[in-house]
Amino acid sequence: EVSYLLFHGELPTPEQLAAWKTTIGNEMTVPESVTRILDAFPTSANPMAMLMALAGSLSAVYPYARMATKPEDRLKHAYRLIAQFPVIAAYVFRRTRGQGYIAPDPTVSFGTNMLRMFFKPDQSVGFGASMLRRIGSKDASEAYEPHPILAHALDVLFILHEDHEQNCSTSTVRFVASSGADPYAAICGGVAALSGPLHGGANEAVLRMLKEIGTRDNIPGFIERVKAGEGRLMGFGHRVYKTYDPRAKIIKQTADEVFKVTGTNPLLDIAIELERIALTDEYFLKRRLYPNVDFYSGLIYEALGLPVEMFPVLFAVGRIPGWVAHWYEGEQDKEKKLMRPLQIYTGYAERPYPAKQ
Repeated sequence: EVSYLLFHGELPTPEQLAAWKTTIGNEMTVPESVTRILDAFPTSANPMAMLMALAGSLSAVYPYARMATKPEDRLKHAYRLIAQFPVIAAYVFRRTRGQGYIAPDPTVSFGTNMLRMFFKPDQSVGFGASMLRRIGSKDASEAYEPHPILAHALDVLFILHEDHEQNCSTSTVRFVASSGADPYAAICGGVAALSGPLHGGANEAVLRMLKEIGTRDNIPGFIERVKAGEGRLMGFGHRVYKTYDPRAKIIKQTADEVFKVTGTNPLLDIAIELERIALTDEYFLKRRLYPNVDFYSGLIYEALGLPVEMFPVLFAVGRIPGWVAHWYEGEQDKEKKLMRPLQIYTGYAERPYPAKQ
């Protein structure tokens, strides 16, 4: 529904939603040539590096995309990206585990489909009974069925990440597309931008910070080091929001629901205390450092059984409809031009060329 909204400006009617689901579902099958490329990577490869390579490979798989000029032809590529990108991301995760790939199921909810593709047991390797119990199934021998609350949590996170102004990766997509590059190349640029730790790796940095703090007893000392400029409070502050990030409030509620299913993460106690201090301490209030969307999302991903290396990939899965909608909007613009920011020269004026010695 939200992806439809980004493309059409309105939420779909029941009939439009049914047609939209059918359209996306019919495009979910990832070409075998793409999975063969994925199989060539070592299981130790960085997930975002693999995702970037596979996004770029789609330019070769669908070479006629650069010739698409009619709205209906462009939409086909847009739908294909929205459908296939999450599947490719799930396959990347399975590759890091040395597991066989699980085909998508378009008949279930988006969150349920993703969790199934992530965690459905593979006959050859398996994830182990303890992990399966943690994320939905009671026993490794039974058919895996994700817990509905966990599937809903994933849906919430993806919705909150779908679009968010002209951020670094979205702007990169529009810049690349402005040259006339095909949508797959443009999305590859978005993935590359998102792979940086200052953008897609922010929630990973939060989790590492919480683990570094270790216990609630260590929080006062950590806060003092932050105030002294000897450390950073990750997951706080935002370039746009100068108050509490509205997305963070929703994610915090979602985290509470998730931990009721998976059990409380000790890091949650540290996160809650850090948030309490930041919302009451004059130092942070004066600097408008409030929790942002990354502060609790990493805790949810970890509770679902996903490693920190996958966090930027999950960010990309949520953002793909927004990226594609921006690409499509740019292609429809009759005044579209090659983007070229103004450069202001601040160097020397005239300098003589030195004679040869």
